[in-house]
Amino acid sequence: MKTAIIAAYVTIAWGGAGAQTSPWQPAPGHAQVPIWPGTASGARPVADSEKAGPVQGHTVAGRPWTYVSNVSRPTYTVYAPKGRNTGAAIVVFPGGGYQILAIDLEGTEVCDWLTSRGITCVLLKYRVPRSGPSWQPDCRCQINPKPQPALQDAQRTMGLVRLHAAEWHVDPHKIGVLGFSAGGHLAAAISNDFRKRAYRAIDAADRESARPDFAVVLYPGHLWMPNAGRLAFNPDIHVTRDTPPTFLLQAETDSVDNVNQALVYYTALKDAGVNTEMHLYREGGHAFGLRRTKDPITEWPQLVEKWLRTIGISSE
Repeated sequence: MKTAIIAAYVTIAWGGAGAQTSPWQPAPGHAQVPIWPGTASGARPVADSEKAGPVQGHTVAGRPWTYVSNVSRPTYTVYAPKGRNTGAAIVVFPGGGYQILAIDLEGTEVCDWLTSRGITCVLLKYRVPRSGPSWQPDCRCQINPKPQPALQDAQRTMGLVRLHAAEWHVDPHKIGVLGFSAGGHLAAAISNDFRKRAYRAIDAADRESARPDFAVVLYPGHLWMPNAGRLAFNPDIHVTRDTPPTFLLQAETDSVDNVNQALVYYTALKDAGVNTEMHLYREGGHAFGLRRTKDPITEWPQLVEKWLRTIGISSE
């Protein structure tokens, strides 16, 4: 896992990212909305304030990308469809190893694509670091917090989207999730842990269902347990027939999250009878987002669009 991307995550976690601003703000015309009415559920003290800025020394498709770190006040940002509205909405979980968030590469750029296809995009800036199962450079240890703050944030956001569905012109039965890397793990986690909130209910949003109607899981991590057997699946993820339809994608050359991450989840989904589609590619690596490269895997958005039509989420 000692790749350029992991090295970038570690560098950022230790404050070596170069130019920084605080905090992250979306483009003009879009507002961040706190997902908690006060202090986030189970909030822990943070060592530093939120920061955002370009990652130094690592580009994707020849362009830099932007990170956000030290998120203690999670927010959502709604991006309305451009033109035709399909009624569908997708909550997007950027990756970043539960240390940072790749807020443009796996966030705002995804919303640009979704809104161009008539889908409402809800970008979740969930809490980091130490908000999910991950390697943390400060303690040089693997952690697995319970409850997971990122999952709490995701559950809360799903309830908020359903609560505001009519206001946002969203069909409450067409609300899905899409996540990359650690965000892919988060998409899988909420797909299987939605029956009971991982926090004390606050208001009407917490009476809404937190179950996604579908999930797109891209180069996920934290699903395969390499020290527990050849193809051991994360025991914290309890797949059942109620798990929503799921799309999986990963590259065999992914040196950050082994392709077994997708394979073990696919096997668990199929064993439970869940509607599942998986695409594996030989080349592609990790953390490419939507940026086009020479590798065919970067054509994945078209595959997702076709899949959404197949499961009845969109008609065009």
